[in-house]
Amino acid sequence: MKDYSYISHLECPKCGERYEENEIQQLCKCGSPLLVRYHLEKVKATVSREDISKRSNSLWRYHELLPIHNKENVITLGEGMTPLEKLPSLGAEYGLNNLYIKDEGVIPTGSFKTRGASVGVSKAKELGVKQLAMPTNGNAGAAWALYAAKAKIKATIVMPVDAPQITRKEVYVAGGDLYLINGLISDAGKVVGKLVQSHGVYDSSTLKEPYRIEGKKTMGYEIVEQFGWKVPDVILYPTGGGVGIIGIYKALLELQELGWIEKGKLPRLVAVQAEGCTPIVEAWKKGEKESNFFENSTTCAFGINVPKALGDFLVLEGIYATQGCALAISEEELLQAQKQVASLEGNFICPEGAATFAAVRILREQDWIQEDEHVVCLNTGLGLKYPETVEIEGVQTLQPGQDIFVNN
Repeated sequence: MKDYSYISHLECPKCGERYEENEIQQLCKCGSPLLVRYHLEKVKATVSREDISKRSNSLWRYHELLPIHNKENVITLGEGMTPLEKLPSLGAEYGLNNLYIKDEGVIPTGSFKTRGASVGVSKAKELGVKQLAMPTNGNAGAAWALYAAKAKIKATIVMPVDAPQITRKEVYVAGGDLYLINGLISDAGKVVGKLVQSHGVYDSSTLKEPYRIEGKKTMGYEIVEQFGWKVPDVILYPTGGGVGIIGIYKALLELQELGWIEKGKLPRLVAVQAEGCTPIVEAWKKGEKESNFFENSTTCAFGINVPKALGDFLVLEGIYATQGCALAISEEELLQAQKQVASLEGNFICPEGAATFAAVRILREQDWIQEDEHVVCLNTGLGLKYPETVEIEGVQTLQPGQDIFVNN
């Protein structure tokens, strides 16, 4: 059978150590996450952009640049090629002629976490994993539990007790072992760490396995392909664990090496965080390479409530290398943006995604973003998964037969 992938090896971005990809690997011995490397020259010689464009609309259209050798091991629900839509009314409101949304809310399981789950679970299956465990703020655990169910892999998921109800139900209905912890995702991570050490369970925590990034990077491939193999000027991403922004930056570098986009200018990457949890923002302001643990973090944008990201140095590297920035958004600003996107454009987006639109408005006011630049906001989840973020006010209750009075 023809190999489905041109994967080469795993590599530590800190110390340069190489690892085999055909056996289970977690972190480098130096403690860093590992990155997947490919035989890009082979890809370049055998696959073209035109070949890609003729394939089905799933992230697996890029399979040569994904880590699964045997197509039979691919676990998919048809994820990928989410809409990239121009938002003219909101753009006019912000003073932008080319504002776009990359809407991950319409993907299976309702969030971008699906991408990492599809690729991560597929590789786990190929490596013979029988049980995996992970801490989560909700959406990632839901996605991994559902994909693990399809792969016949047992999933143990630990999430904060105040995680969104729907994500708990997704884990439960998938048959995963669900545990709630009275604390943050960092507390859940400690519980999972003990389970991994004591029982040898596969650790699928953010960046503790190398393959979640590979699923997330396909957002970068898609954005470029949807722009006719050209790059936008700015990409804004709601940043908690930071895997999305790490993946998009990785995709851009791979696309340059393949010659599928021009070498030189890359989109400016913007990490957007909530004011109640700003470790990346604080590190960027100081020009530091890593972040500090953010104490007592809190935000309604639950997916970005991550006090300390394992891959923070990779997030910051991507921001610095592209002349991007990091920005903190208040709860009021992100909730206002959520309502604005829905009322002007019809997109009911998640609070994390809304934070990127609030950031666009601020950066445009500061002239950091110019009027004619092409700007992409990543909405990372379906607004319907966060009903508690919307307060309904001023709704009149009618009696049967009562008319509606219209004031002209």
